[in-house]
Amino acid sequence: MEEVLSQPFKLRFSVDGGWMDHTPDFLAILPGTAILIDVRPGHLIKERDAVKFAASAVAAAAAGWRYVVVAGWRRQVGAGLDALSARRRPMADPLDLQGQVLDLVGERPRLFGDLVAATSVPAAARAYAVHLLWHRRLAMDLAQPLADATWVYPAGRMV
Repeated sequence: MEEVLSQPFKLRFSVDGGWMDHTPDFLAILPGTAILIDVRPGHLIKERDAVKFAASAVAAAAAGWRYVVVAGWRRQVGAGLDALSARRRPMADPLDLQGQVLDLVGERPRLFGDLVAATSVPAAARAYAVHLLWHRRLAMDLAQPLADATWVYPAGRMV
């Protein structure tokens, strides 16, 4: 990500013999491209908004950018955050399972199931790995549910 611009410009376009204005919420500048972003909770999107979003999509495409409307969290994100928050409290770690998990992920990103299986006590290591995810010492993609096939990375180094 090179830069994020808030309310980067105002669009003016014709609709049924009249004019409409819309100011997109963000423009994210990435290496070689950009993403134009509108944010509106799904239940608040009206027909008039849909017209504005369509005009924004056309303008973005004309500029060679992508366009997205963020209308809320995906359903599994809330469930994933709830599962992670269950391990938010301090935990005693007499077997140093947190150290084992961090060392293993430090070598390379791993699938959650493979990561905990590679520790000395896999069943207990699951709780410590979730604890480390909650405390942002490990990272995962919240767009997917947490499962054995979820990729786990060192915090700050997702690819």
